[in-house]
Amino acid sequence: MGKKLLGTLAAFTLTTALLTATASAELEKKITVYSTHSESLLEVVADAFTEETGVQVDFINLKGALADRVRAEKANPQADVMYGGSSSVYLELKKEDLFEPFKPGWASTIDPLFRDSDATWFGTIQTPVLMFYNNKMLSAEEAPKDWSDLSKPQYQGKLVFRNALSSSARATYSALLQQFEKDGQLDDGWEFLKAVDANTKQYYGSGSLLFQAVGRQEAAVSFMVLNSIIDNRENNNMPLEVIDAESGSPVITDGIALIKGAKHPQAARAFIEFAGSAKTQALLANQFNRLPTHPDALADSPVWMSETTFKVMDVDWQDLAAKQSAWMQKWDTEVKANGKDKK
Repeated sequence: MGKKLLGTLAAFTLTTALLTATASAELEKKITVYSTHSESLLEVVADAFTEETGVQVDFINLKGALADRVRAEKANPQADVMYGGSSSVYLELKKEDLFEPFKPGWASTIDPLFRDSDATWFGTIQTPVLMFYNNKMLSAEEAPKDWSDLSKPQYQGKLVFRNALSSSARATYSALLQQFEKDGQLDDGWEFLKAVDANTKQYYGSGSLLFQAVGRQEAAVSFMVLNSIIDNRENNNMPLEVIDAESGSPVITDGIALIKGAKHPQAARAFIEFAGSAKTQALLANQFNRLPTHPDALADSPVWMSETTFKVMDVDWQDLAAKQSAWMQKWDTEVKANGKDKK
């Protein structure tokens, strides 16, 4: 059923929500979307939205610079929609009054964990971040069992990670620190990250370069969003094994929001309706292995999304939003060793 969906996306009829949007106000002829999603994913969503509404979509993949770009343009926004990035980033920007509240028709369908109670942002993708290893280099017995193992001497030179420009890496490093802080041991958390850095061979600004390094057996262990691990294992035949960490793994919510002061607000609202719909989420599940937040999308998604289980780390994302920027600045200047960062 999910595969048939891919061939019929262009023939979607307008949803009730989109009809309401077009009835209440004429849609502008174009919108601009700032995102952290890949250009291939953005192109699929943009083309389908244009096919359905006639609205042209200009999109820019800003990776880790997304939040700073939206901040810098607060007085004169150049984008209409922010699409992608972790919930902690959305919570941070919400406090800076950068979003316009808007509740799409599908909002009440998703779990409250994946949406803002004030309707400023909503999750369209749930993104577990899990450790993994190359099973040609390590056996299951030799591989880490929990995040705490990453600081052990036997993993010296066997780790590679993303740098803090990656929103998933920022959220993961911060979530690990928070586990120490909750026990009143934040200083120990920093010492842990320094020990992990000492074991780290390289940091990468690109996920593809990181996977290439693990695939070439330059390092054995890393962490990444689950869909990327599955994709590289299934489509690139990499010998990767997922680690279900004993203390749980962070589950990031990738969001979407209407930027305050957007120049094309009606078309932007229609795009949000479209991007979070069950049909679009199922499309991204099938084509890009993105795990939906919309429960109705799972019925048309790959089987592994319903069958893969993992322990979830207890993360206070609201608290994390207030501390993440300062923590990651400290990580970048005081923890990460110079010379280990690659573009």
